[in-house]
Formats: sequence, structure tokens, C-alpha cells
Amino acid sequence: MSSDARLTLITRPDCHLCEDAKAALDRVVAVTGDRWVEKDVTGDLELERDYGDRLPVVLLDGREHGYWRVEEDRLLRDLTTPQL
Repeated sequence: MSSDARLTLITRPDCHLCEDAKAALDRVVAVTGDRWVEKDVTGDLELERDYGDRLPVVLLDGREHGYWRVEEDRLLRDLTTPQL
């Protein structure tokens, strides 16, 4: 994972929900200026075990933010609200 990207999208090939999530993340980062990176579970037993039945999964700052669908409004809020 890239250290300067706050968002990570955990995916697998040929996943239609993953494609939807990529488009949603593109819309979010167009507003916030953040970056996102993609991590494919293929060939990674740990990722497959942790996330395989819930893909796609969005991680924000390394923590799970959501899965299956990107809640764009919530993600925008969490990216732009200062952490206490």
C-alpha cells in the first residue's frame, strides 16, 4: 500500500461491485484531492481470508470503512472532518 494514499480499495478481477466502487472512489477523490490505491486479493491468502466474501472493501487510513458499496457521503465526511 502506498503511504501517501489514505484510501485503499480491496478488490478481485471480474467483480462488478468493485468496478462500481472504483468509480465512486474516483468521484470522492475528485472532491477531496486525496488518492486511492487498489489491492487485489488474488494470490494473497491473508487478504482473501480477511475480506474475500465482502469485496469490495474500502479502507480509510488502514481501517475498514465499508464493504460491498461505497457510502460516498459518509466517506466524504470522514475524509474532510478533522480527527480529534
